[in-house]
Amino acid sequence: MRSLKQLFYFGWQQALSCLFPVVIFASLAITKYIPLPFLPRYDWLLIIFLLMQWWMVRSGIETRDELKVITLFHIIGLALEIFKVHMGSWSYPEDAYTKVFGVPLYSGFMYASVASYLCQAWRRIQVELFNWPSFFIVVPLAAAIYLNFFTHHFWIDIRWWLSALVIIVFWKSYVTYVVNGKTYRMPLVLSFVLIGFFIWVAENIATFFGAWQYPNQTEAWSLVHLGKVSSWLLLVIVSFLIVATLKLVKKRDLHHIEYGVSPLIKET
Repeated sequence: MRSLKQLFYFGWQQALSCLFPVVIFASLAITKYIPLPFLPRYDWLLIIFLLMQWWMVRSGIETRDELKVITLFHIIGLALEIFKVHMGSWSYPEDAYTKVFGVPLYSGFMYASVASYLCQAWRRIQVELFNWPSFFIVVPLAAAIYLNFFTHHFWIDIRWWLSALVIIVFWKSYVTYVVNGKTYRMPLVLSFVLIGFFIWVAENIATFFGAWQYPNQTEAWSLVHLGKVSSWLLLVIVSFLIVATLKLVKKRDLHHIEYGVSPLIKET
């Protein structure tokens, strides 16, 4: 019974952390079957997501620092969307006033929602990192993963080499998290795989409700190819590396301030 109680509590904390993604899915479903007046569907989605983001910060569910991280992911995601749509990887077939180069602005929130989940879960279950690699390894690795989403259209796809490198770099890394007062431990690589898989599941839900469309879904909806899990896995790694690095920097700065040491002084 204790195990079931712990599982329920963990699931509840995860559900609370997924508040923004849940709103996204609900909005996609509602606007697909209930047309809203005056504006195209994609424009309504942008308005709904902007209002949701404002409410989450206003209510204190998200902090201003977390909003900065989420905004960064919105920009990163939107840049990737514009490129991928231009290359024909997927499309947004519906009209909208808020489209930029064929990409509706609401699409950036789907990437931002991943960052929102990471920030929320990090705080709710008190995530701690152990054996975290050097900043000088993490940053180039994250940059290489992100750039490969662009360069593989013109050069070889090195995602599997990058995946192998991730396993090597983070082999000894793990996270601890607290569930109802009890601390658990998980290898970091396993957490990447689990989050990537569940995002793939979410992608199937999103495409079913017409969030975007792959070429094989133009005639009728079909399951997103399982190979996309590798893409989401790498994108999750980029997201996690950015959030983790910012969390560690903030923790270090708070430590300096607490002990009366300037954050600009390097620790010896």
